Amino acid sequence: MKPESQVDFVIEDSEELHYWRKHPNLHGWMETLYYKKGGAKESFNCTAVELTQEDINELAASILDGDLPSTSGFFFGQSTGEEEQDDLEFCKQATQAIGEGYTVYYDSWW
Repeated sequence: MKPESQVDFVIEDSEELHYWRKHPNLHGWMETLYYKKGGAKESFNCTAVELTQEDINELAASILDGDLPSTSGFFFGQSTGEEEQDDLEFCKQATQAIGEGYTVYYDSWW
């Protein structure tokens, strides 16, 4: 089901497409996207942002160019750069899911 808004929507039924643990630079990229799309929560935690095909394309370009923003914070750990292939695999999976009519989103809980 397509959410009414690209941010701050309630997730009722979903399947996990991908999982990251301790990848703050990716989270920082998603946080920037969240606010760019009109996200209003003070803290980007436990809220969702929809990822369109355009967003996935921009994410893949940022990964390949090494442009994920350096992000730090409590509980975040540290991105090591070794995540690149995993991140690109997510982009591939997300593109396929979107092509099949699914809504892809990112959310986090820290």
